[in-house]
Amino acid sequence: MDRAASPAYVVWELTLQCDLSCRHCGSRAGKARKDELTTAEALAFAAQLVEMGTEEVTLIGGEAYLHEGWLDIAAWLASRGVRVGILTGGRGMTRERAQQAKDAGVVSMSVSVDALEELHDALRGHVGSYAKAMAAIGHARDAGLQVAANTQITRPALRHIEPLFELLCAAGIEAWQVSMTVPMGRAADEPDLLLQPYQVLEVLPMLARIHTRAKARGVRLFPGNDIGYFGPYEAQLRAENAGGYRGTCSAGRSTMGVEADGAIKGCPSLPSRDYVGGSIRDAPLREIWERAAPLRFTRDRTASSLWGYCATCYYAEACMGGCSWTAHVLFGRIGNNPYCHHRALELLAEGKRERIVQATRAPGEPFDHGTFACIEEPWPEAERELAVVLAETGEGFLPAT
Repeated sequence: MDRAASPAYVVWELTLQCDLSCRHCGSRAGKARKDELTTAEALAFAAQLVEMGTEEVTLIGGEAYLHEGWLDIAAWLASRGVRVGILTGGRGMTRERAQQAKDAGVVSMSVSVDALEELHDALRGHVGSYAKAMAAIGHARDAGLQVAANTQITRPALRHIEPLFELLCAAGIEAWQVSMTVPMGRAADEPDLLLQPYQVLEVLPMLARIHTRAKARGVRLFPGNDIGYFGPYEAQLRAENAGGYRGTCSAGRSTMGVEADGAIKGCPSLPSRDYVGGSIRDAPLREIWERAAPLRFTRDRTASSLWGYCATCYYAEACMGGCSWTAHVLFGRIGNNPYCHHRALELLAEGKRERIVQATRAPGEPFDHGTFACIEEPWPEAERELAVVLAETGEGFLPAT
């Protein structure tokens, strides 16, 4: 047993039912899971979270508001001093629902917006979803909630990100979380949605540019755990982190994910098949948290688990291969992550880059993945010249792909 770690931050999928059909959805949300927790079961589980010292819970789906007990669960947690947030695609987040969330004790709401209007609607699978998401930001703001946006960067939307920031600021966001789409769930079915690893040379300077503008406007921009690592913008983008850089994966140490049927894993994004440590229907949360090997992998891990480029990296001990989610859904194992700014810069200095190619397809289950091969190749000369300018100045883009 290990009682040094505790699930301070929990992301809780209340239902897999969803009113959007996003092409990049890692959980393949749409229909409810079989045997999802009832409201009574969820409230009993909420009591276990409080007992375990959970400080913050983000309620997600699918769409959390499609669970009949979402307000009761939010209110119970809030009444026990837990900070409660909602993550939503916004399609059905009406003014009434936003006010109900506020009245229940919800503190913050983050709305997913992934691109400018036409592409956002195409990615989310519904015409009008962009307008609904932007309206949801307004409803949350009017209800007195802290309002944020979250964005997945797909390859087609890469050049939408900077103008999207301006639109989100005009809508009144206070914070913005940005991450990269990874090949899980439906995103594994469409490799063309994925950035290539060498495109982090564009993503990181772009986020640094936006970060400077955001700070001047009082908007907090924070990168997801899959963004980084240890390049020239690390200290700027991770200034709020201890030490000013992204630490090792926190799954199962301070974070925890809960699936709608009561399955427990160390991070809400991790593949269910390999990382679920147990169900609250079968064992108390404390027992699962303290004993289950799939939740302990970051607590017991050493640098010996690294392989490929990451095994030889100067930052191996501090980084431990970056985001476990990204690595596993690419290769079927953790410990080697090509979406690394430091790595891309080091390879660029040698005239090389990395490109991923799908090797096997995903089986079609929630939180599933296929596998990819990572190919190291010479930079095409014209593109290499642009990449060097990017590395030296932080300005510009590579040719659109």
